[in-house]
Amino acid sequence: MKSLKKKRRVQVISVAAVALVLSTVLIGYAMQDGINFFRSPSEVMADPPAPGEVFRIGGLVETGSLKRGAGAEIQFAVTDGGASIPVSYVGVLPDLFGEDQGMVGLGSYDGDIFRATEILAKHDETYMPKEVVDALKEQGVYQAPDGS
Repeated sequence: MKSLKKKRRVQVISVAAVALVLSTVLIGYAMQDGINFFRSPSEVMADPPAPGEVFRIGGLVETGSLKRGAGAEIQFAVTDGGASIPVSYVGVLPDLFGEDQGMVGLGSYDGDIFRATEILAKHDETYMPKEVVDALKEQGVYQAPDGS
C-alpha cells in the first residue's frame, strides 16, 4: 500500500501534466488563425492553396508588370524565376516597393490572382526576407547584393 505522501505526489504530477497538455492545446488553437505560411510562386502553382486560405507569398516584383488601376488599386506579378503569379492590391504601397525588388504579400489566391491585403517591401537595397532568398536560391536565380 502506497503511503499518503507518495499518493499525493502522484496526484500533483498528474494534475500538472493534464494542465500542461490542456494549455498547449488551447495555445495552439488560439494561434491557428495567426499563423500564415510562406509560399513562393512556384509552390503556389505546383500545389494551389484552398480557396480563401490566407498565406504569404514572396518573390521579386516582375519587371514591366506594375500597373496602377483606378483609385488605389495596383496590379503586378510576383516571380521567383520559376513561376509568376499576378497580384492585385488595393491600398498604399510601401515607399521602397518597386519592380525587380523583393516583396512579401499577405492574402489569398483564388486560382487566377493573388488578392493581397498587405504588402511588405524590403528595408533597403540589400535586404530581402530570408524566405524569399531561399526560394530564389532553390530556383537558381538569386544574386547576392554584391553581385556574386
